[in-house]
Amino acid sequence: MNMNFKCKLPIPKEVKEQYPVSEELQKIISARNKEIADVISGSSDKLLLIIGPCSADREDSVLDYIHRLREVQEKVSDKILIVPRIYTNKPRSTGKGYKGMLHQPDPDKAPDMFKGIVAIRELHLRAIQETGFTCADEMLYPENHRYINDLLGYVAVGARSVENQQHRLTASGLNVPVGLKNPVSGSMPVLMNSIEAAQSGHTFLYRGWEVSTSGNPLAHAILRGYENNHGQSMPNYHYEDIQLLFDMYEQKGFSNPAVIIDSNHCNSGKRPLEQPRIIKEVLSGCRYNEHIRRIVKGFMVESYIEDGSQKVDEHIYGKSITDPCIGWIKTEKMIYEIADML
Repeated sequence: MNMNFKCKLPIPKEVKEQYPVSEELQKIISARNKEIADVISGSSDKLLLIIGPCSADREDSVLDYIHRLREVQEKVSDKILIVPRIYTNKPRSTGKGYKGMLHQPDPDKAPDMFKGIVAIRELHLRAIQETGFTCADEMLYPENHRYINDLLGYVAVGARSVENQQHRLTASGLNVPVGLKNPVSGSMPVLMNSIEAAQSGHTFLYRGWEVSTSGNPLAHAILRGYENNHGQSMPNYHYEDIQLLFDMYEQKGFSNPAVIIDSNHCNSGKRPLEQPRIIKEVLSGCRYNEHIRRIVKGFMVESYIEDGSQKVDEHIYGKSITDPCIGWIKTEKMIYEIADML
């Protein structure tokens, strides 16, 4: 085997003991996560807005961004529930490039997984302590999920991972809403299979243990667009796409039928400034069609302090070093416009 085993990393239990959750903080997490779950289950008619940088890169700018969201949340709390994105793992199509804070807590330095584990736990902890937000993260590596699973309010499974058995089975054992993205191919049957797997109970191998799950009734769809055979971005946020998803939910009879519309990625063709327009179009469909209104629970938005993206070595504060984002000024305006439409 051509692998260089550098060091043995601590298990999640050890890291949690080193960076614990206080009893007071646990109450905040529980109350907050019930609010998020209530939107997916339909007990609350608020709209989820899962929003933040494409990838969490630097602690200072990410926390600055989340503090800004906190101020806006207070003004729209009767209509919108904001869930900041703290995506600490970044999937790469070719395996090359910045792979997220878990790998590189400092993007300018070499990968250091131990420091990365500590950095992502500290970042999620600080977000809760300073703003009361439990945040969203992508479960890119199921075996690493337990380092932060007690801090999260929402989990996403990406388009490249959604067909993977381990991701689906791990999702079935989580106690928070899990959004499963349609695969890169756009196959809706594959998406529905992933939701069925995540909502069902299983017995499987996880971190060296035989584990059993009872299923996650809050597992649901995320529509993020897809790529055609020529690699071109194709949207699936339109009226007809959401109606089709509703019909498939009806046929399957799943618990808590729900969809989050990802307004970037292939839905926008990675043109982040299109995101407000896409959201407004979907909300217009919700006004017209009761089926669409019932299953659309919110939106996913890639947003940061500055518009666009940059190379790692450019060091522009609050500008994405992965996919381009919509900047703060436009983001704040967008959130208020969404609230006015609801």
